[in-house]
Amino acid sequence: MVNYCVYQDRCHQEVEQKMWDFLLIPEAKEEILLYLMKENYLNEERFTRSYIRGKFYIKSWGRNKIRNHLKFKGVTEKLINSCFDEIEDEDYHKTVSKLYDNYYSKIKGLQLYQKKSKTIKYLLGKGFEYEEITQIIKEREEE
Repeated sequence: MVNYCVYQDRCHQEVEQKMWDFLLIPEAKEEILLYLMKENYLNEERFTRSYIRGKFYIKSWGRNKIRNHLKFKGVTEKLINSCFDEIEDEDYHKTVSKLYDNYYSKIKGLQLYQKKSKTIKYLLGKGFEYEEITQIIKEREEE
């Protein structure tokens, strides 16, 4: 289990699932979990922070999608909110702008409102907030 946690940061749920696959008795699972936490192999905050950084800076996911995936992994809302400072607001805005421009420019043969609608749906699917998307649209219309 140490090797499993050393390879990459894991959340408690992933470690418990892996132990369940090994069919361990409950007492052994508790001992292993306590050891992993005591030796800092298993750290929920570190996992949450690295997950947020990776999904945003590598996969360009928005806050909503990241939040939903972390909730699915059993991370508390309070911890998720406290760790979102990993994403700089300026980087977030730049990423939404870049994704908007790239996707919008690739759409051919549609009217303006259809292109805008498709781009909004795409960005919502990536997990970005509607308010952030409309702010980008307003900036583009002012240019």
